[in-house]
Amino acid sequence: MKYRFFKTADAAQDEIWDYTCDKWGEDQAKKYINGLHKHIAELADKKKPWKPLPQKLVVPSDLETKVYFSQYESHYIFFRKLSDDKIGIMSILHEKMDMPVRLLHDFNKIKLYNK
Repeated sequence: MKYRFFKTADAAQDEIWDYTCDKWGEDQAKKYINGLHKHIAELADKKKPWKPLPQKLVVPSDLETKVYFSQYESHYIFFRKLSDDKIGIMSILHEKMDMPVRLLHDFNKIKLYNK
């Protein structure tokens, strides 16, 4: 695979699975998660555009880490390029979440600021 999940995104993926299973059943959960992974694989292969996250949103301007995002159905995927030419999935947030607050929370958990 050309992508890896940080713990924050892996936990979000589990939450998406649980919610979808409870609400619409296991078949729909499989379909959604498989579609999510297909979308992420296409990002890793650069078949989908990488939209840069505005630096002022949550990443301090003096930090040189570039963060990108993409939308898959009702979720936004936040990622960065890793040194081994893979992408690291940092956060997956539902479109109705308070994104700046949740991103700051997730980025702090993965120590983005302490790179």
